[in-house]
Amino acid sequence: MRWLITGANGQLGQSMSRLLTSHGEEFHALSSSELDISDEAAVNNVLSAIKPDVVVNAAAYTAVDKAESEHDSAYKVNETGPALLASWCAGNTAHFIHVSTDYVFSGEGRIAWKETDAVDPQSVYGASKLAGEQAVFKICPEAIILRTAWVFSEYRNNFVKTMVKLAQQRDQLSVVADQIGCPTYAGDIARAIYSLMQQREKKGKVEVKGLYHFAGDIAVSWWAFAREIHQQALAVGLIERCPTLGAIPSSEYPTPATRPVFSVLDCSKVVAAGVEPSNWKAGLQAVLESIKAEGVR
Repeated sequence: MRWLITGANGQLGQSMSRLLTSHGEEFHALSSSELDISDEAAVNNVLSAIKPDVVVNAAAYTAVDKAESEHDSAYKVNETGPALLASWCAGNTAHFIHVSTDYVFSGEGRIAWKETDAVDPQSVYGASKLAGEQAVFKICPEAIILRTAWVFSEYRNNFVKTMVKLAQQRDQLSVVADQIGCPTYAGDIARAIYSLMQQREKKGKVEVKGLYHFAGDIAVSWWAFAREIHQQALAVGLIERCPTLGAIPSSEYPTPATRPVFSVLDCSKVVAAGVEPSNWKAGLQAVLESIKAEGVR
């Protein structure tokens, strides 16, 4: 199959390119400068020229706080773009996989969120991503939407790299301890997408379609995630000592956009579909070893 990946320069986009290369797949990975997914003419022209069998939309407006003041920009990328991609796929018998987020939920409660749970986004970012989901399924009912959370990788800026850098510079840090979620390695998300497409080829579109959750296997707070990052970074020699970590409530770290307090996703449906769970601690080790060997990318 011929694959097309949008958001080529992002964490997932780069992880998808690496995985597809390792499997010898034919693919085109396009950055936002190469394809503006909110431009209907560009989408139709580029996709019609490439003629992909599978389109993975890894492009998104992810500046959560800026979205509060850039409403139109967020919806343009997170709703209009996915709708245009879904429309082309629906009209050209191509598979479409769209990546979404835990931010579509309120973040309240203490039970892992299932695909069937009621959505209630608390931020512009979350609302725009939900609008994108709804637009995709309206246009392309056989699409796959994969919700994920707390993404980290070897690529771009993310929480892991920030924690390593700060640990190299400071003896004491304060990290939010009352937000709970499951860190997710972007390499595992890429693997999940590839696995879903393999299962779809075996079982057919009727069985493998719709909404799935995919995230790391163990729920932790940002504070506990930071502690694990520092312990593993020390073990591989990226830092000389673990800084003292202070645990603070979200109220001491105010942000323009409301963050979900509880972001744990129930991944039983995607596992039942044949996708292996994500071991985020193993993913973290791979990232830290990569950073040590190759530097920050």
